[in-house]
Amino acid sequence: MRIAIFGLGYVGCVSAACFAREGHEVIGVDVNPLKVNMINAGQSPIIETGVDELIHQAVTAGRLRATTLTAEAITQADVSLICVGTPSNENGSLDLKYVHHVAGEIGQALTTQKKYHVIAIRSTVLPGTVTNEVIPLLEEISGLKVGTDFGVCSNPEFLREGSAVADFYRPAFTLIGQWDERSGDRVAAIYKNIDAPVVRTDLPTAEMIKYVSNTFHALKITFANEIGNFCKKMSIDSHEVMRIFCMDTKLNISPVYLKPGYAFGGSCLPKDLRALLHRARQEDLDLPVLQAIPRSNELQARLGVEAVLRTGKKRIGILGLSFKAGTDDLRESPLVYLAETLLGKGYDLRIYDENVSMARLTGANKQYIEKVIPHISSLLSSSLDEVLAMSEVLVVGNRLPAVATLLEQTNDRHIIIDLVRIREGLNGLDENYQGICW
Repeated sequence: MRIAIFGLGYVGCVSAACFAREGHEVIGVDVNPLKVNMINAGQSPIIETGVDELIHQAVTAGRLRATTLTAEAITQADVSLICVGTPSNENGSLDLKYVHHVAGEIGQALTTQKKYHVIAIRSTVLPGTVTNEVIPLLEEISGLKVGTDFGVCSNPEFLREGSAVADFYRPAFTLIGQWDERSGDRVAAIYKNIDAPVVRTDLPTAEMIKYVSNTFHALKITFANEIGNFCKKMSIDSHEVMRIFCMDTKLNISPVYLKPGYAFGGSCLPKDLRALLHRARQEDLDLPVLQAIPRSNELQARLGVEAVLRTGKKRIGILGLSFKAGTDDLRESPLVYLAETLLGKGYDLRIYDENVSMARLTGANKQYIEKVIPHISSLLSSSLDEVLAMSEVLVVGNRLPAVATLLEQTNDRHIIIDLVRIREGLNGLDENYQGICW
């Protein structure tokens, strides 16, 4: 295919070199004539392993050249990749002037084109940027209509400096946020020889994934550093600790616990975190990320209460009371906090949890239920139908088997507040359904 790449900085140069290597005809565009001249001379404007050689080979083979003229590039391309920088302003916001400038120039160039052209934004931009800023600018200047006259995609890159070429050829996935299927098809075609799954989604999701990835990387580095600082105080080899920690790919390095939902609780996580933080204070050790975890968890628990308060209803059914399904453990369960808070505010509650109902009679938590939360115990019902009948609002707190088909049974009689995403694909269910963070 014929590809125009706007911005011959780090991402643009690597992308241009690799796409040309794959046999595509690539034309780079940059306002800096020095970069353009270097590319045309077969030299890389950036320092990155392998890129200089790839550019030299591509220019020699006639598959790569550069220009300062947008119209020239658009005339000769099927796809345009916007790879310009998005630096920070002083207040932390993104400076999108380069994206706007390139989008405006592309829009102007499209006015003279008869063919269908796809613009893919590879620059890192916040969710909503392509839909709310780039597309309106392209339509306004070109007088054309997205989805009819031209296509648009988000195509974030995940290239690490120092290993960018290797990352280009061995990504975890190729991510395409598409305006429509036709746009996505065009961009997917330029990656057909890359051995990686192609993930196609909507525009804001693709934009968000880039930020989630980089934020999580920053969090992991900071987490490891704080654990390292704690280990040093304890005269423990932090690298050995983290080596063994990372061997657990079932829980530690895995998708487990990475699904948005309600607050954590139980007998282990809150207690162990408190103990570690207490020891850190004794050692005069400041661990700001770890110290922020309890506060963040409290705020998440409070969101459940606020969701109920906003309904304006007083008869509430809580489906699940233990800190997770399949257990009768109520210790530090955020659902107990939810129930106690609502009860204290005068709400009429009924609670269904088959495991806790059994525990009230015979289980290990019988003493805890009777002595610590007897006021909650009296609200437990063994009948899901009874809870449904008395409730105006249903709070789904656990993935209980009996609740799996709940949404089909309610017949819009209830407002449903889902804390666990009881079933996938619920975003557009109806106005009576609310997810806590989806």
